[in-house]
Amino acid sequence: MSKGLSLWFACSSIALLMATAIAISYNAWLAILFGLLSIFNMGAGFIVKARLRRKEQAASTSA
Repeated sequence: MSKGLSLWFACSSIALLMATAIAISYNAWLAILFGLLSIFNMGAGFIVKARLRRKEQAASTSA
């Protein structure tokens, strides 16, 4: 995964977690929503990383 893409997932995860922390004091449903979005965002980062790694390995073995 490129450094820019890694930075994007890291910063967006931090922003969502901060939104979750702020939402806890205002609205429980909003906090749950932001928490789920945070988990999905982190999972998407791992999925993208795994797919790019698999694609890279397939390219290196066929060459």
